[in-house]
Amino acid sequence: MASDGARKQFWKRSNTKVPGSIQHVYGAQHPPFDPLLHGTLLKATPKVPTTPVKARRTSTFQEFESNTSDAWDASEDDDELLAMAAESLNTEVVMETANRVLRNHSQRQERRRPPEPPAVPSGDLRLVKSVSESHTSCPAGGMGAPSRRESASDTAPLQRSQSLPHSVTVALGGTSDPSTLSSSALSEREASRLDKFKQLLAGPNTDLEELRKLSWSGIPKSVRPITWKLLSGYLPANVERRPATLQRKQKEYFAFIEHYYDSRHDDAHQDTYRQIHIDIPRMSPEALILQPKVTEIFERILFIWAIRHPASGYVQGINDLVTPFFVVFMCEHIEEEDVDAADVSRVPTDVLRNVEADTYWCMSRLLDGIQDNYTFAQPGIQMKVKMLEELVSRIDEQVHRHLEQHEVRYLQFAFRWMNNLLMREVPLHCTIRLWDTYQSEPEGFSHFHLYVCAAFLGRWRKEILEERDFQELLLFLQNLPTAHWGDEDISLLLAEAYRLKFAFADAPNHYKK
Repeated sequence: MASDGARKQFWKRSNTKVPGSIQHVYGAQHPPFDPLLHGTLLKATPKVPTTPVKARRTSTFQEFESNTSDAWDASEDDDELLAMAAESLNTEVVMETANRVLRNHSQRQERRRPPEPPAVPSGDLRLVKSVSESHTSCPAGGMGAPSRRESASDTAPLQRSQSLPHSVTVALGGTSDPSTLSSSALSEREASRLDKFKQLLAGPNTDLEELRKLSWSGIPKSVRPITWKLLSGYLPANVERRPATLQRKQKEYFAFIEHYYDSRHDDAHQDTYRQIHIDIPRMSPEALILQPKVTEIFERILFIWAIRHPASGYVQGINDLVTPFFVVFMCEHIEEEDVDAADVSRVPTDVLRNVEADTYWCMSRLLDGIQDNYTFAQPGIQMKVKMLEELVSRIDEQVHRHLEQHEVRYLQFAFRWMNNLLMREVPLHCTIRLWDTYQSEPEGFSHFHLYVCAAFLGRWRKEILEERDFQELLLFLQNLPTAHWGDEDISLLLAEAYRLKFAFADAPNHYKK
């Protein structure tokens, strides 16, 4: 238990106000109110009393988890299973997937039964490790948290080894485990996936359901811009209608600029514009954002969106959501591999105008689905943080009690996870890979993100349980060591999130204590 003196000193330092006349804008690092103290939001939707989960159902679920532990194998036959099942939680699809994996697992277990089996080719019997196992065996420099990572405690409920489907562990445009795939095999695989995307996109009418299914495991860089525009609903599925749609939407956006942007210095809007102007230089990657042309583009996009959405206006955190779209759409027009440090001044003006308009409309589509995150008092975030707390209390009671024992509230660290969609927690290229799946999932940014956050918290289970001080525990949760994360880490995270969604999304009683 943290001492009151240390806690008071920590919050005194954390909440020190910067002198000046800038009015406080809620969002980002500062939640507007504490629902445990101001429970009006949560009281507005009272919980329906539920009966305890029957012992037989609990044991059945735990037995299923135990039996399928380590069952997801990296065979090529199972490569598309997760993407297929991710399309929906249809019982027949899920059970067919589970039964097939279990059969394959049983056969391989028989072959692995001798204590010292003979050597086999690297392509056979390769087992994808669980989230906890995969990070324990990695070198210190290869993951976000160095040498402290070991296997998680066996006493944690629902924290047993859970192996992951191969289709999620291979990142499109990224790398997989070098010990399991040769470079030539990986190149063939990437080329084959890219061909599937191109064939699907080349048709007169793109099948969006097939595109979502194919995109769940990652999108190749060369087709990511057009795929994101289609999955976000910005472009129509019909190829012939796309040029006219682009031209119309780009013209409409710049009509907004002409009509509204000059009012940014008016008394009614100057506070909004001033806050945007202050927040943009704090964004990353700095080498890209601080270029004058990029700064101006971001200011226009955010100001126009705020003016056209008065129910929420501009809230800190929305500014981060512009970056992934802008970077992805710029990839079409920049030769450098690393767009983060590209010189935007060399890009033609008309190209920048098109990228700006496309970024605005795609960001608007995203925010349409999560706008309650940014209305007054941010009720969407408050509710999601509460749901995360309930979910974690069911899937890992030991971690939940540890946080509770040290008086760490979920709102103190998970508010930013919801407000910025984990963009402040992982590198930008990881965010882009994450959004490939979010745009492939039904309600990916609003609903599936909850399970990603639960998996993300579980990823640091060992480190959390090792911390015995309130201040150190909270500082760790607010500064997680993910600087060296790559696509493979995100793929593992997404696979664990899908497992949680499968287990809990259609079983609301599992939420309840």
